[in-house]
Amino acid sequence: MNADRRAGHARGLVAEGMAAWMLRLKGYRVLATRYRTPIGEIDIVARRGDVLAFVEVKARPSLEAGLEAIAAEGYRRIEAAADLYLSRHPQFINFTLRFDLVVVRPHRWPHHIENAFS
Repeated sequence: MNADRRAGHARGLVAEGMAAWMLRLKGYRVLATRYRTPIGEIDIVARRGDVLAFVEVKARPSLEAGLEAIAAEGYRRIEAAADLYLSRHPQFINFTLRFDLVVVRPHRWPHHIENAFS
């Protein structure tokens, strides 16, 4: 792994940590971070009440760049990974499912977008 790639990976880990703490402060219980499946990875799985949120985290310089960072293929990958998560955790099958996005920008509070895609 080259230096740029390592630096980007480190930024991503910091962003995911910031997003997880922001969600906790908003009353979510973080059930999993970096949940890996054969299909792909879910950055954060969080619960608040009867809502189960599958959260994608993007570290970007602006909110617009964060919104553009998830392409249609990314949506399908996250949805497929969420289906696999539910098959392994059937206690959440009747929960309201949501796909959220957290954009972490430099020197700003993370921006949480509920129902960013479905």
